[in-house]
Amino acid sequence: MIYFLIPAIFLGWSLGSNDAANLFGPPVSSGIIKYKHAIIIASIFVVLGAIIGGAAGLKTIGGLTDINLRESSISLFGAALTVTFMTFLGLPVSTSQAVVGSLVGVGMLRGSVDLSKLIKVVISWVGTPIGALIIAFFAYKIVSYFFRQFLSVQKQDIFIIVGTWAVGIYGSYSLGANNVANVTGALVGRNELFTIPLMATIGGLSIAFGILTFSKRVMMTVGKGIIELDHFSSMITIFAASATVWIYSLIGVPVSSSQSIVGAIIGIGFATGTKTVDKKAIFKIVSGWVSTPVLSGIISVIVTLIMEVIL
Repeated sequence: MIYFLIPAIFLGWSLGSNDAANLFGPPVSSGIIKYKHAIIIASIFVVLGAIIGGAAGLKTIGGLTDINLRESSISLFGAALTVTFMTFLGLPVSTSQAVVGSLVGVGMLRGSVDLSKLIKVVISWVGTPIGALIIAFFAYKIVSYFFRQFLSVQKQDIFIIVGTWAVGIYGSYSLGANNVANVTGALVGRNELFTIPLMATIGGLSIAFGILTFSKRVMMTVGKGIIELDHFSSMITIFAASATVWIYSLIGVPVSSSQSIVGAIIGIGFATGTKTVDKKAIFKIVSGWVSTPVLSGIISVIVTLIMEVIL
């Protein structure tokens, strides 16, 4: 039974190594927070989030199809291949969409897809960047007024440091609570041993392992190359993205932290009247979001058919 967990653990490691950059990339690259401190704190709160708040999302993904344990494991392998392939091409990728695309692809092959849950997930994909945009816009307007009107320069620096740590911790917890479903949700209920508490723990630990072992390069890239905001705006961006991901963890739908970050950046742009993301960048991002679940579903179906012939 253990080998069925290998694709899930690999996917969790990949998710952790990439998505930690959305939480601590800007403050680490700018020197506000040290990388070693960031990955330790992020890892702890990712695991806590997965164990404490991951059950709802695990149930949603686990109930999306009625495929068996082997097919669920193949689906996760297909999702991992999709994420790796699109990352290699330099295209934006959502682990949530890759996993759902894989499960739905194999589920359609077997004639077992819960359309009500699928519609709920797809609506959430659309709502994620929009929700983050709205939260970022209003959070920036409200907090910046307080920040500039009532704090001295010295207190502003302290506020940014403390606030950055706070939103990073909050974001780590939210990431674990929401995205653990992407890692091990497909395996929930497929075997009597694969209970929700165990899957939450294994999924959270695999994400944390990715953060601890392979997140530095992506973190620096995101911090310097994608999010070019001042310290205050970065803090609000991370807060808005984290709040969005956390809200969907309560609803029980795993969403993309990358999508929420993009939405939050655009929201900051509206709030400040500056251009933070150009049209070409938005088109590339949206193209990646649309193609990810389709490609993942196709890959998983092909792998499933090949495994049937071999076995």
